[in-house]
Amino acid sequence: MDLDQLAALRTPEGSAALAAAERVAGGDPLAAAAALRSAGIPGGLAAAALTQAELRRRAAGKFGPVAAGMFLTRAGLEQATRRAVADRRAARLRAAGVTTLADLGCGLGADALAAGRAGIRVYAVEADPLTAEMAAANAGAAGLADLVTVSCGDATAFDVSPVDAVFCDPARRRAGTGRRVFDPNAYSPPWDFVTGLAARVPRTVVKVAPGLDHALIPAGAEAEWVSVDGDLVEAALWCGDLAEVPRRATVLREKEGPLLNASGSKRVPSYQLTGTGVVEAPVGPVRRFLYDPDPAVVRAHLVAELAADLDATLADPSIAYLYADEARPTPFARCLEITDVLPFSLKRLRALLRERRVGRVEIRKRGSALEPEKLRRDLRLSGEAAADLVLTRVAGDPTVLVCRPVPAGG
Repeated sequence: MDLDQLAALRTPEGSAALAAAERVAGGDPLAAAAALRSAGIPGGLAAAALTQAELRRRAAGKFGPVAAGMFLTRAGLEQATRRAVADRRAARLRAAGVTTLADLGCGLGADALAAGRAGIRVYAVEADPLTAEMAAANAGAAGLADLVTVSCGDATAFDVSPVDAVFCDPARRRAGTGRRVFDPNAYSPPWDFVTGLAARVPRTVVKVAPGLDHALIPAGAEAEWVSVDGDLVEAALWCGDLAEVPRRATVLREKEGPLLNASGSKRVPSYQLTGTGVVEAPVGPVRRFLYDPDPAVVRAHLVAELAADLDATLADPSIAYLYADEARPTPFARCLEITDVLPFSLKRLRALLRERRVGRVEIRKRGSALEPEKLRRDLRLSGEAAADLVLTRVAGDPTVLVCRPVPAGG
């Protein structure tokens, strides 16, 4: 995709090509291309339309129905914020009194559009000309062109003095190769610029990779980790007036279905756990129930806070599995009932599962070097029953816990 192809897609002929591509996308790509050519669509326009149709299909899980009208790139789609996460962030900014926002490194515009939907005036800047043009087109398609202005330029040179707040999502992929960048100093804009924003605009939010080292969190900032349906999707630093607590784990449950706000608008169910991130959970024996904390809780270093809520303990101080005598409903962990605790032995485990006619197992692990798929093959399972296996350590010893799920509600 280039600027000329994007311009062609935005013409009436391009719109017709996109509509035709939507009808044939998802199957054999050669057959789809042949179908468009037979309909009289030029080869270059057909290829661009098919690429957009396929990207829009992939984007539906991240953006919902609005993906059908967006312009996308593969790299931009991978880094773009999920709509549920962006909407929640925008609502928090709006609740903090933000009315104007600079979006530095806006990408395809997912966060800018969310802020616009929340009624915030957004001034977005993007270094890549094609991506900037797509972001502007996406704002127009969403009916937000009067609230979201996109310019192509250097985020480090953008004047942030007139706005209430700044949002920055530094690029974490190398231009041209698309390879992930794990060193924050190699982000674009660079890390020193990103962390210096809070000194210029007190209300600053920075989107960062979920694997961010806690040592890099600026003093006084709130670090938040966000998961969606159990998948850790991002972390964010809330600086200045926006920082409310040292650490926050936010768990979004799209699969639970939307909730209605007082205004009648829909929102994704959201649960939050907060704390200092430095408290250590107590250690004790394996008990009847095991809690596997959500990855946002683990990355936010809030396992101790969750343990306090559940009256639970760790069996090993370095492994984030919690054990308790009661099963309590919580959105922050999956609960399993432990039926057997075995020092790890393939022979003993195979015999136990054969005796119980277990033919299906879900395997999870922390603190174990075993490969789940190899173990599954080595167990040679047969039977109609199912079980959960947890590979871990207890007091330093390799251990396998045989479990069964606890129904929702305890």
